[in-house]
Amino acid sequence: MEQYWMPKRLDVKNLQLCLGAYIPTHILIRLVGSAGGTVKVDQDLRGKTLRFRKDKTGLYLFIDAQEVFHFPLKDYQKGFSLGYERIEPTEDGVGRMIVLSREVDPYAPNLPEPRWSFLRIVLDNHLMEIFFEGRVNLKFHSWWVKPRWKYWVIDGPDRKS
Repeated sequence: MEQYWMPKRLDVKNLQLCLGAYIPTHILIRLVGSAGGTVKVDQDLRGKTLRFRKDKTGLYLFIDAQEVFHFPLKDYQKGFSLGYERIEPTEDGVGRMIVLSREVDPYAPNLPEPRWSFLRIVLDNHLMEIFFEGRVNLKFHSWWVKPRWKYWVIDGPDRKS
């Protein structure tokens, strides 16, 4: 699965745009390194509303106006990344997941459209993943390390690939 990194200073804006422009289908929050063993939140979001609030005490997540998790943001190293799950058709009809390197253009015409998008971040030793069906659009923001690593930001759903 490919991942595209976003500048940390734009996390609130990217999260706000993503939740406002796309419909999340699932959220998972677990301890880092637990491989799913210590799950704190595992919620299907279909038919529900996911919102957040960030203030000086941290980041709060709400599902249908009920608080479900609070990150105090005492350990906040990197910004969000967006990952895509792309499935390449195979002769047997099952398909196989495509694994790409960092320098790939998310809109390369030879790639199949993403089946899923994953907005993810590590905060306070917890991995948070918010899942979206299909593509969450990105646009180039700036170079992180030239010539290969780029920063991206969330773009609206009306982007033309």
